[in-house]
Amino acid sequence: MGFGDLKSAAGLRVLNDFLADKSYIEGYVPSQADIAVFEAIAAPPPADLFHALRWYNHIKSYEKQKASLPGVKKALGKYGPADVEDTTGVATDSKDDDDIDLFGSDDEEESEEAKKLREERLAQYESKKSKKPAVIAKSSILLDVKPWDDETDMAKLEECVRSIQADGLVWGSSKLVPVGYGIKKLQIQCVVEDDKVGTDMLEERITAFEDYVQSMDVAAFNKI
Repeated sequence: MGFGDLKSAAGLRVLNDFLADKSYIEGYVPSQADIAVFEAIAAPPPADLFHALRWYNHIKSYEKQKASLPGVKKALGKYGPADVEDTTGVATDSKDDDDIDLFGSDDEEESEEAKKLREERLAQYESKKSKKPAVIAKSSILLDVKPWDDETDMAKLEECVRSIQADGLVWGSSKLVPVGYGIKKLQIQCVVEDDKVGTDMLEERITAFEDYVQSMDVAAFNKI
């Protein structure tokens, strides 16, 4: 089990394929499993690995809350697809390892038998990957949008929020919730496609209406 070397292009491809039908490394909410894998990646995945990049940006948004996420960190090799060899902590110049790297080696002395076995395993992996059904991961998000004061036009604030349109974003019900001193916040529901819309984008777009919006917080986040 594992992703291989997550600092390599091959390891990132395995991560991208693993996340093609998943939103998180384990379970249905961000956890310490996501943090363990996130911290093993040297830099954001390239744009063509969009499943991995979407996941990376989403987990990055939890940077300040990472210590409070559920679960217990395990060794990196405890996460990932079962048919990929864990190369974590394995020296690259080892001559005693009889296992075959799924994604190949630059060793010019690779035997014909090892090369054939590697190619067979790669073909099996590609075949399995191609048979996976396309799954559109969606989330239901409850947002708290706070005004500057009790004189803020809340109807106009909500109008501004709902004016934000994006592929994969659908606005739902809303209500005004008292927060004290005559001030009310807008609590509004939306459904997003995880590959297309993230909380970072929503916060950036909503807080851009700075004449009305003081801040935006995620009150609830649930996978659908």
